[in-house]
Amino acid sequence: MRLGYPPPASFETLGTLLAAVANDSPNMTVVPSELFSVDIPSRVVAGELDIGLALHPESMRGVESEPLRVEPVGAVLREHHPLAGGSSIRLADLAEETLLLFPRELAPVYYDRIIGACERAGFEPRVTALRNPAASLARLLIVREVGLIPASFASHLAAAQDGIVAREIVSPQIPAEWSILWPTRAQSAAVARFLDSARQCATDNDWLPSPDTIATTGTDSLAATPL
Repeated sequence: MRLGYPPPASFETLGTLLAAVANDSPNMTVVPSELFSVDIPSRVVAGELDIGLALHPESMRGVESEPLRVEPVGAVLREHHPLAGGSSIRLADLAEETLLLFPRELAPVYYDRIIGACERAGFEPRVTALRNPAASLARLLIVREVGLIPASFASHLAAAQDGIVAREIVSPQIPAEWSILWPTRAQSAAVARFLDSARQCATDNDWLPSPDTIATTGTDSLAATPL
């Protein structure tokens, strides 16, 4: 099974999913490839991937998708940053900060979700955009910027790097929505087994909020991943 995934999945989300698949189908070999979310649907259509995992993928003819996980966007910043003192950061408090993000073309829908939330909070964010997560982490150690990334990824970065902390973004939270993708054409038995495992993994780990919660996405009612 050829699986494409973006860098923010590389810790908790991908590891948990692959463990579930390995437990259910021990004879299945999964070959993961790190790609940007924008590239994954076209790779599925082209037959280069059997399964995709992407943040807010754009719809494309020939690709089926469904939500796998919804988690808040979290913040990563230097431990001595003025906003690092509390357990959470109000979105409006980022109005005078520079946000460290990724170039929009790598995940347009996800990028627009973050920018749109800032605009609704009353400000037009200043943005530094870097393609490489490692370069972004190195930059956070030397400049006063705030990285916004899925909360599970934020937690792992903070745990792995001295001098970096993770904080919740609240009032409102911004949802990061992971979807699993597969080709519309006739499914193989292996793809069907992978999807069954992925759906059960989402259920077992409470990755998807209830329908009532999804309907109020963009408020603080979104179930948070601890940071």
